[in-house]
Amino acid sequence: MSIANSIRAQIPPIHQEGYPFIGGFALASLILFWIWTPLGWLGTLLTIWCALFFRDPVRVTPVRDGIVVAPADGRISMVTQALPPAELGLGDRPLPRISIFMSVFNCHVNRSPVSGRIDRIAYRPGTFINAELDKASEDNERNSLVISTPNGRVGVIQIAGLIARRIVSFVREGQTIGAGERFGLIRFGSRLDVYLPERTNLLVAEGQTAVAGETVLADFRLADQGRTYRPD
Repeated sequence: MSIANSIRAQIPPIHQEGYPFIGGFALASLILFWIWTPLGWLGTLLTIWCALFFRDPVRVTPVRDGIVVAPADGRISMVTQALPPAELGLGDRPLPRISIFMSVFNCHVNRSPVSGRIDRIAYRPGTFINAELDKASEDNERNSLVISTPNGRVGVIQIAGLIARRIVSFVREGQTIGAGERFGLIRFGSRLDVYLPERTNLLVAEGQTAVAGETVLADFRLADQGRTYRPD
């Protein structure tokens, strides 16, 4: 493999949703160069950041019935029991919930945590408070999916953050989706909540780093009575 091909292989592809934004940043950089060179270099750095934000790297998803993979890159900010939003139709009892916070430096392409049929898509407008806060699950703009699987129904919620103003969905109701397949993205900082059936065996803890489509969050089939975690 040539040096050029080696370098090219290390550069992740850009999702098509990002091209208008990257182009806008690049154009602004040219204007800033014309105004004052240091501002132009600042614009160039922001253009590079924008390109990294919309990166869409290839992921290798583990394939086995019963496992739940991370829908987003980021830090697992909460692992708890919580009442699912009413629009999901998942009942009025608390369910296991895993929340993943995405900073502005994470890849923001979201992937399905399970294989199944998309029974429901529900969009709800809202506020834009810090996505790390627990009440963001109720108050912020969000887009919700309910996926039916042989192991029960799974809710996946894209939650806008402080500076996110656009949730993009690539799927439709009634569509069959595979674990690790892309279903949407959120622009510029946000959070993903995953609601799982009762008594699901969770395999992650708060503070861990998740990789969309690769990190296993839970296993429906694992007879695990619980585990502990030790921070380094």
